[in-house]
Amino acid sequence: MTPTTDQDPVLTHRQAALGRIVLNRPRALNALTHDMVSRIDAALTAWEHDDDVRLVAITGAGERGLCAGGDIRAIHADAVSGGTASLDFWRDEYRLNARIARYPKTYVAVMDGIVMGGGVGISAHGGLRIVTERSTVAMPETGIGFVPDVGGTHLLARAPGESGTHLALTGSAIGPGDAITCGLADHFVPSHRLDAMLDALATGEPADVLARFAEPAPTGELAERRAWIDACYAGDSVEEILDRLDHSGDPAAGQAAEQIRAKSPTALKVTLASLRRARELGSLEAVLAQEYRVSSAALRTPDLAEGIRAQVIDKDRAPRWSPPTLDAVRPEDVARFFRAPAEGASGPEFTTAEAGR
Repeated sequence: MTPTTDQDPVLTHRQAALGRIVLNRPRALNALTHDMVSRIDAALTAWEHDDDVRLVAITGAGERGLCAGGDIRAIHADAVSGGTASLDFWRDEYRLNARIARYPKTYVAVMDGIVMGGGVGISAHGGLRIVTERSTVAMPETGIGFVPDVGGTHLLARAPGESGTHLALTGSAIGPGDAITCGLADHFVPSHRLDAMLDALATGEPADVLARFAEPAPTGELAERRAWIDACYAGDSVEEILDRLDHSGDPAAGQAAEQIRAKSPTALKVTLASLRRARELGSLEAVLAQEYRVSSAALRTPDLAEGIRAQVIDKDRAPRWSPPTLDAVRPEDVARFFRAPAEGASGPEFTTAEAGR
């Protein structure tokens, strides 16, 4: 494995029996690039065949977060220019997400601070997922005219009740307690104890180390809201879900409806379809293959470029969605997101054995 320097976007080193991966773009909230994905994959390959490495841990440089997602400015450039670099990025990113889920050694994800989008993909599929009091976890894609990816629909489709549907449509961020409740994390460790925990993992057994460092997580909000969440989000369409939220009588449900109405109508309908399909697909690999088809289609729709423009480029927070209303999004408009990608856009191929796990 090539030695890294402080200027590299991904730092790797050995700490006794622990392989350390550090995302090193703190000014960009450690947003992922294609190069970073390749570097993480190369480190996992090297350590998979190193008998002296028993486990791997991924952390983020700085104190603001593990990873805020993919580099969406680069995706915006592709969307407006008709480029294909994003397709190559997603293909390798999704393969990495699947690899993390099947990695033969313990993969420890330190989900401290902001963990969104692609940051969820490189952490929540791991074998040991740590959150702190600073953790903010979200799949906010509908707000930029996109659909949860990186295996996000696989994870959210398996959250208790309809909690995952609520998070996917609203794009809401959750704290450590709710992240554990929803199955996106495993243990809560106070942020000031992370360094000591990692030092202990380098020489000790994970179960013993977590017994020393893990504490009860702060109480979340989703569990006490499950009654209206499950009742409202069981609707068969986004329109029906909104109607149920409007008439639930709970102020939090009304706020959720307002959040949803601000999102891309097309992205909302495709997201709901993606979640429902993910429940039937079974394996993570099958869901990632579906997400690649959806992402490829989204790259060629006006809402992705417009959503990123409004939220990140111009920051006017006033996207002009096309079409602008839910009733204008036809069933055939949704169906085309699930077709095979265009010729030349090869997806994240998995072996038969992988796809059937």
